[in-house]
Amino acid sequence: MEILAFGVQSDEKPLMEKAFAGHHEVRCLDVFLNEDTAPIAAGYEIISTSVNATLNNRVLQTLAAGGTHLIAQRSTGFNNIDLEVAERLGLTVARVSYYSPYAVAEFAWTLATAVNRRIVRASNRTRDFDFRLDGLMGRDLRGRTVGVLGTGKIGEAFTRIAHGFGMKLLGWDIVENPACVELGMKYVDKERLFTEADLISLHVPLLPATEHIVGSAALRTMKDDAILVNSSRGGLIDTKALVSELREGRFTGVGLDVYEAEAGLFFLDKSLDVVEDDTLARLVTFPNVLVTSHQAYYTVDAVSQIIETTVANVLDYQAGRRSENVLVPSAPKS
Repeated sequence: MEILAFGVQSDEKPLMEKAFAGHHEVRCLDVFLNEDTAPIAAGYEIISTSVNATLNNRVLQTLAAGGTHLIAQRSTGFNNIDLEVAERLGLTVARVSYYSPYAVAEFAWTLATAVNRRIVRASNRTRDFDFRLDGLMGRDLRGRTVGVLGTGKIGEAFTRIAHGFGMKLLGWDIVENPACVELGMKYVDKERLFTEADLISLHVPLLPATEHIVGSAALRTMKDDAILVNSSRGGLIDTKALVSELREGRFTGVGLDVYEAEAGLFFLDKSLDVVEDDTLARLVTFPNVLVTSHQAYYTVDAVSQIIETTVANVLDYQAGRRSENVLVPSAPKS
């Protein structure tokens, strides 16, 4: 059987082909699954998608009509999939429920330290042989307060690094993580965390309850010299509200690996196009903002785990086995 994989990056392709070798052929496409590309899947029982795929009603209808039965998404997040429609159409949907949390946590810290120490500005200057230090002053992180929203596996890994820096630890989550408490984390309400933290990092999933968890009210309560990092999902931040605060000269730095309207932009070369997203266009002009293209997960370790789990999901489906990675069909109610 041949598996059709959408949105495969060039670095990812050899890992994908190696992992599927001995099991199935895999056809790797660099295009992302959306309403325009969905017809390509006609005749493929199993497809694999990336985090930036569009799996709405129309796409799912097209896939089902073309004979697709399994959608194996190569990501933990699944907010891009209409699960109710998928279940109604009889499609099986699986995801990757776990991969290296260190990849994302380490990258979040890369963003935090880069904006704190003005690394991008310094690098751009030295390329022009401008070796002045004006405007490059950062701050020690030791002794300052970090606020971690979401203390699951990635949030815990981020917290361990913060502990290594010697920072005071504040956390917010529905359930406290004993490992974080052991490190000295104090769990507080969101309002206190936003008010007291010098550095805030987001590690919660995007759900209706967390959409725009960093909205205008939260942004206004943050310290003027705070650092904000988001390596989870773009929709956690109200970007227009963030731009408004940045226009007032607030925040030491903002590091964003995700953006709430990134679909159709991230992972693509738009360097010769006119970007019509005025909010993003304004955002990247701020000297204290660093935007990267959803690459926090992109290490050989994490991507290999993602692909290996995807292969396992395919084999489980064919064997009639069900794992924790299956989102649809939903688990039977007790």
